[in-house]
Amino acid sequence: MKWLLDSDPAIRWQVLRDLSEEGESVVAAERSRVAIEGWGARLLDSQSVRGHWGTGGDKGGLITVHTLTLLKDLGADPEAQRVRRAIDRVRKHVTWHQFDGRPYFDGETEPCINERILATGAYFGEPSKRLLDQLLREQLGDGGWNCEAPKSKCSSFHSTICVLEGLLEYEKVCGRSSPMTKARARAHDYLLKRRMFRSLRTGEVVDRSWTRFQFPPSYRYDVLRVSTTCEARTLNPINELPRRSKS
Repeated sequence: MKWLLDSDPAIRWQVLRDLSEEGESVVAAERSRVAIEGWGARLLDSQSVRGHWGTGGDKGGLITVHTLTLLKDLGADPEAQRVRRAIDRVRKHVTWHQFDGRPYFDGETEPCINERILATGAYFGEPSKRLLDQLLREQLGDGGWNCEAPKSKCSSFHSTICVLEGLLEYEKVCGRSSPMTKARARAHDYLLKRRMFRSLRTGEVVDRSWTRFQFPPSYRYDVLRVSTTCEARTLNPINELPRRSKS
């Protein structure tokens, strides 16, 4: 606890919330510091006056996606003045030039990118029903998603966990709906049938790097990420981790 608390506000407020007996007011006070000092403040400082992070071109849009996702994961308070100013800039100025100036929070084409836009939009008070409907339409027959669809008919672990996270964040902010609940249930089934990280055909671990946890995860799948997203208590993927050879 001492080591964790001797760190950035983005870590401290979550430690106080999850591992201590401090009251809500103490946690909220620590969380409010994310926007004004440490990692969160550095991210906010690097935004341009036109709302984007990075170059401002097509790649600038993707850098903005990654940056807002990181701000969300650090726990920046959506109501903090600096955060609200940053989100207002994105809403007013950032568009997808390659899609005829589509507003940023309405997303682009790839599910593993759009889920982050959906999640951050909901978290920061800019939920997009249009983007939600697009992702629901793009769910594949086996229950998941794939950024290579429609060319690929088989879902991707990476794309599926990304969209699940976006749907969950949207649901937390905007409430449940029958289509969204059904879509999440189908995606959970897709992952459960594969025991979270195994081949449906052979039962072998698809990719052993998925047993190593990383931050920030970007689009990459791992079993800790899926454990915190899926409402699947009948299978614990931690118990399914491959055992290290004694040799």
